[in-house]
Amino acid sequence: MAKPPLHLVFGGEVKDSRGMEFTGVDTLDVVGILPDYRKALDAWRAASQAHAGEAHVKYVIVHLHRMLDPEKEEHG
Repeated sequence: MAKPPLHLVFGGEVKDSRGMEFTGVDTLDVVGILPDYRKALDAWRAASQAHAGEAHVKYVIVHLHRMLDPEKEEHG
């Protein structure tokens, strides 16, 4: 059975809205680890829209499956 392509969704306040430097690691909002990109995208979208009025709050999707098995991604 194939491993699910895990994705982490998290966010928080960033120093510059154009960057990725989070201001407080202890205050990050971890939305969750999701089993596929579609669910991760839906979770990211919901979290991002909930903070749409806060310019310095950013949510991201991290492709955990790429970090856990980098050779598979390189060699297809």
